[in-house]
Amino acid sequence: MKTLNLAVIGKDVSKSDSPAIHTFIASKTGNSVSYKKISIDESEFEDRAEGLFKEFDGFNVTIPYKLSIIPYLNKICGDAQAFGAVNTVNAGDRLGYNTDGMGFALMLKNDGVDVCGKDVLLLGAGGAGRSVAKKLADAGANVFIYDTRFESSQKVASEFGATPVENVTAKPYYAIINATGIGMHKTEGISPVGEDLLSLCSVAVDLIYTPEKSAFLQIAEALGKKIVNGKAMLFYQAYYSQCIFFGIAPDEEQAKLLFTQYTEENI
Repeated sequence: MKTLNLAVIGKDVSKSDSPAIHTFIASKTGNSVSYKKISIDESEFEDRAEGLFKEFDGFNVTIPYKLSIIPYLNKICGDAQAFGAVNTVNAGDRLGYNTDGMGFALMLKNDGVDVCGKDVLLLGAGGAGRSVAKKLADAGANVFIYDTRFESSQKVASEFGATPVENVTAKPYYAIINATGIGMHKTEGISPVGEDLLSLCSVAVDLIYTPEKSAFLQIAEALGKKIVNGKAMLFYQAYYSQCIFFGIAPDEEQAKLLFTQYTEENI
C-alpha cells in the first residue's frame, strides 16, 4: 500500500481539522497518508512555495494562498478555472483544482436542501461566496448576492448569472447562506442578519463549522428553521481532494457514509 505525503498550507493552520479528516478517509478507503500542517507567513510564501512541490505528493491550500499558488502551477482544472482559486494541488504534475464547490453541493444534497427554482440569498462575495454562487446557479437557484462591497456582489453576480443586492431587506427567501465568516473567531456571537430576515426563510446554511451553531444558526433554529452548518462541506471537499490525490473516481454514497462514520467517531 502506497503512502502519500500530503499537507495543508495556509497562514495559520495550527487548528486545522484537515489531518484528522484526510487520515480518516484514507484509513477507511484502503489508502494511507502522512498529513502535515504547514503554516507559512505571507512574507515567506514566495521563498517556500517551490519547496512544497518537492516535499509533498500533494497539498491542500487555504487562506490566504488559494490565489497565490496559481503562478507555480502548470494548469488549473475544472472549478478552479471558474473560481480563480485553488484548494487542491497535485504536486507531481503541478495541477490545481478546487473542490470547495463540490463539497458545498454535496452538503446541500445530503441535507435535503433543494434550491432548484427557488430564491436564495447569499451573504458574502469573497472566495467562498464565489464557489457557492456557481454551485447554486448550476443547481437552478435564483441567486441574490449581498456583500458589504457592492462592487464585489456585482462582479460575482455577473459571472454566474445572479442578482446583486445593494441592501438586505426583509423579504422571503427559501434559503439564506452565510459565506461571510461573520460568527467565528473575533466575531463569534454575531450574526450577519437578524430575526426579521431569518423569520421569512425556510433554511439557514452557514459555511462556518466552528462553533457548531453560530449566532446565525441559533437565531434560525429558535425560529423553527432548518439549519445546516459547514462541517459536511469541509469533509466532502477533503474527500474530493483525496480522490484527486489518489486518482480514484468519487462516489457520493461513499462520501456520505464516511461523513456519518466520521461524525459518530468524533463526537
